[in-house]
Parts: sequence; structure tokens; C-alpha cells
Amino acid sequence: MRFLLRFASLVALVVAVIAGTIDSIQSVAASAVVVTPMEDAWNDVSPSSLATVQSLISYYIHPRLYDLAVQWLLFQPTFAVFLVISLLLWMIAYKKPPVAGRFSV
Repeated sequence: MRFLLRFASLVALVVAVIAGTIDSIQSVAASAVVVTPMEDAWNDVSPSSLATVQSLISYYIHPRLYDLAVQWLLFQPTFAVFLVISLLLWMIAYKKPPVAGRFSV
């Protein structure tokens, strides 16, 4: 399980670096800071899944949750969202070193 969480963290980190690279290339080309919101990136990749997630959250959880939390998350920069996801997955998979040292059981 720890391996899968670390692998998912690595994938999220790679996506964050790619999104940050795309934003930096667009910023240099436009001579202004360009930051892609999560909603625009999601629409570019799979517009039907965004609508599906919206309807699932509204139906199964609560419509206000979508309005408050998910909409706020979708307006955040894509690279920042994936960096936070990567960090959270890595923190879940982290194994603390033993207190007594390297060779203790």
C-alpha cells in the first residue's frame, strides 16, 4: 500500500511539474504571468468527467459542497493543486525511522 501511495505521489508531482512548465512557457510567450486554473486544465483533458464529478457530488453528498469547496478548488492553479495532492500522498505513505537507530528491530 505504501508503494502505491508513493507512486501516486510521484505521478501527481510529475503532473505538477508539467503544469508548471506549461504555465511558465505561456508566461514567457505572453510577457505576463499566466496561471492555468484547475477547471480549465480539467476541461482540456476531459470535459465530460468534470460534469460527471459535479453531478455526483451534488447528488450523493450535497450541492452546497460543490458550490463552496469544489468550485474554490477548481479556481486554484493546476500546479499548486497537484503539488498539494503529491505532498498529502507522500505524507500518508511516510514511514517514521525507528527511534533506537538503524539496526534496531
